Amino acid sequence: MDERHLFEWQGQKVIVTGGASGMGYETARLFGLYGARVCIIDISDKLEETADKLKELTGTDYYTVRADLSDSKNRKRGFEEAMACLEKELDVLVNCAGIQYTCDSVDFPEEAWKRVLSVNLDAVFDLSQMAGRMMLAKGHGKIINYASMLSYIGGFRVPAYAASKGAVVQLTKALSNEWASKGIQVNAVAPGYIMTPLNLASGFPETERGRFILSRIPAGRWGEPEEIAAVVLFLASPAASYMTGAVVPVDGGFAAS
Repeated sequence: MDERHLFEWQGQKVIVTGGASGMGYETARLFGLYGARVCIIDISDKLEETADKLKELTGTDYYTVRADLSDSKNRKRGFEEAMACLEKELDVLVNCAGIQYTCDSVDFPEEAWKRVLSVNLDAVFDLSQMAGRMMLAKGHGKIINYASMLSYIGGFRVPAYAASKGAVVQLTKALSNEWASKGIQVNAVAPGYIMTPLNLASGFPETERGRFILSRIPAGRWGEPEEIAAVVLFLASPAASYMTGAVVPVDGGFAAS
């Protein structure tokens, strides 16, 4: 291995789902900052505005595809459009898109359950499968999934989210088992409690539950989205070529406490 290229993304072709905000946005920003060609797949109606802002920050053009990842036809169309943007080449897939629904489990609506599982799990499998076919054909590639602390703990009033993120961990391992010998590394990052726009807007860090969580974090603070994105970039780099089937907690020590 040429050690001069251990941390290199120049010219890499990357898809980031959920890249319009939060951790996905920071992931897309860092890839572009280091020279990758990035296509963002997201449902946001502000995708073009996001791409313009990212270009201003990084000096790099971004491609965008608007798609509802809860729908299988939209997933297929979104992937095909992204591949057209990237000239039918793909080096890295980052499955970041996710949604949440909070409700007492005894009253949890069936439709909410299905939608959360569709975006957080079904889309991860479908996109990984489509990406995997392309990567298998050329003998190399990286897939990085977003798991969660709720891959390990059950949380409160979020049964669908916890179930979906637990399944993402097992899916990551299953795909890795099949594809590692064929040059494809499949890993996951498990963010702890992060100061995303969604969490900040909801006021969650300042709730009783939020303050209790903070008391459990040895680092003494919630994380920042770019701290998760940095680990994703490492997993996508040549430096992580012998890492596969791994789930990396980035949580300020929460899981160890």
